[in-house]
Amino acid sequence: MKLLAWRYARPLTLMIAIGVLWLSVLGLHGCAAAPLLGAVTASAERYDPGSGTPLAISYEIGRPALVDIYILDAGGQRYDLRLAQPRAAASDPYILRFDGSVPTDDPEVLRRLLPPGQYTLVVAARAIEGNESAERRLPLTIGGAVIEPPQIENLIVWPPVISPNADAIDDVAEFTYRLPVSATVNIDVIAPNGEVIPVVTREEEGPYEQRHVWNGKRPNGSLLDAGVYTYTVRAEDTFGNVVQRQGQITLVDTGQPEARIVYSMIAPQRVMLGEVITVTIRVRNTGTVPIRTYGPPSGYEYTTDEVFSSVENGIYAAQAGGFWRVGMDWDANSGGGPKRYPYRWAISPRPPEEWAQPFVEDFLYPGEEAEIIGRLRILQRETRMGFYVGLIQDGVGFFQDRTGRTIIDVGF
Repeated sequence: MKLLAWRYARPLTLMIAIGVLWLSVLGLHGCAAAPLLGAVTASAERYDPGSGTPLAISYEIGRPALVDIYILDAGGQRYDLRLAQPRAAASDPYILRFDGSVPTDDPEVLRRLLPPGQYTLVVAARAIEGNESAERRLPLTIGGAVIEPPQIENLIVWPPVISPNADAIDDVAEFTYRLPVSATVNIDVIAPNGEVIPVVTREEEGPYEQRHVWNGKRPNGSLLDAGVYTYTVRAEDTFGNVVQRQGQITLVDTGQPEARIVYSMIAPQRVMLGEVITVTIRVRNTGTVPIRTYGPPSGYEYTTDEVFSSVENGIYAAQAGGFWRVGMDWDANSGGGPKRYPYRWAISPRPPEEWAQPFVEDFLYPGEEAEIIGRLRILQRETRMGFYVGLIQDGVGFFQDRTGRTIIDVGF
């Protein structure tokens, strides 16, 4: 019985083995049948740049390959559209859209529109495994007119060295230039570590004078390190021409100014009308950059009928947002904005003759502390006045607003 079963099993096993072998052969035959480079077509034999619809170049890849796509002009000059691009085998064709422009080796003209003429479109594939290669060629006519790339004319970035630290001295840089035609513009700044900081992103600009301002910071306002940065101004016209100009800009003394009132006292707390109260304020620079200051120096005396902008024909009126001062105000003062803190003094530990610009302006340096003494003669007919002090950056805001409150009783 066992012998009979074995005799019948042998033919069955043989048939199964033969079937598996045939399936393997058929599978290998199917793989070999797929060409490395299949059909190559273009959506048209003639392309007119600026027509609105790019030329669609379609090609089929049957096995993993490295693909070159390029254009040859009548003189044999080669313009690469794709170079050694890896492509996997796919059932659907790959499609490259061509707008008539080609990359160049010119560092200022990145892409340019090909001039009208007769060209040859070449798609070539090299097998990743093995030495097989294949290529297809198609005739291509480019019509239209000769369109020269745009120019970024009279580009000036000024100043070339900026110090983004909110002291109102070279805090920002201006990019000014002129375009002869309408273009899409990008401006980027590249940090020494390779970080790209966008300044202008795909902004449509017309053929006229342009101006952009960069504050030396990231778009979210965070600070950048000091160093030499590279800027790129890039313009692309409607025909695919892309041009760029590059240069360098240096950041120094970067930082965010910070200061704190560490002590204040207003005395005496009972005065007669016409008498003087004294405010003593100590301010420390708690940041990493100098704080620029100006104003009446420590010791200056106001009356309640005066304000800082009325002193000496307005020489201490509020300036651009880089100057810091301390001030004093009282509750019943109904003024807003620049009318707040009508009594202001410079924040400097030095007498005015020793200021960075004597009697004009000075700096409070990181870690430095200044004691300011101000005087105010009370002419306001109020029996009780609630005074307080604050830290002001002109044109920016009030830091440590309404602190050190003191009630002064006034007799008359």
